[in-house]
Amino acid sequence: MYQFPKNDPPRHTAYPIDPAGYAFIGAGAFITAVFALLSAPTPAIVFMILTLFVCFFFRDPDRLVPAEENAIVSPADGKIIAIAPTTESPFGPGDWVRISIFMSIFNVHVNRVPYTGKIETIDYFPGKFVSAHLDKASTDNERNAILMKTEEGFHIGWMQIAGLIARRIICRIQPGDGVQKGQRFGVICFGSRVDTYLPGNAIISIAAGEHVKAGATVIARMP
Repeated sequence: MYQFPKNDPPRHTAYPIDPAGYAFIGAGAFITAVFALLSAPTPAIVFMILTLFVCFFFRDPDRLVPAEENAIVSPADGKIIAIAPTTESPFGPGDWVRISIFMSIFNVHVNRVPYTGKIETIDYFPGKFVSAHLDKASTDNERNAILMKTEEGFHIGWMQIAGLIARRIICRIQPGDGVQKGQRFGVICFGSRVDTYLPGNAIISIAAGEHVKAGATVIARMP
């Protein structure tokens, strides 16, 4: 069974776009119009194509969220590049499983909450902008770490990580906020990565190399 999050209803537009893209789209459209008025067709066409791509990049499609109570959904669109147990995390030592998702510039970049609960901490770390494919991106790059306590009492953490091209992380939730599985909470601009830290006893339901969709793909279940 699938459902929309109660506080994140479907958009009533033909092509939803995340608000973070408005400024980029407006600038591209303005430059396109200027070149068109100057009778410079080649740069006008180039900027028109770039503006259309920015519209494509910041698309924000509605997602039907699995209603299965113990299901944890992906916080990002992209490709699973790593699944590994670890005792270290941005949230402190513990028994974790880290799932890393790489978002190319062709993926939807709107991020969604993986499970229902309450946000405990959000920590921002300035850093570098090495390729998000690399493992050291989790510790070296600019990133935003979010820790949530679920209604059942366990913790789930996830981290927005800037990439080689991505230079802006947007997070629209705060500590103390109650959030629901599949709810939109932020976006990372122009290629990036999201690492999810699950309890060590989580039953993983995806594999490295698979492609996932934020809010829709079940990546794990709690026993």
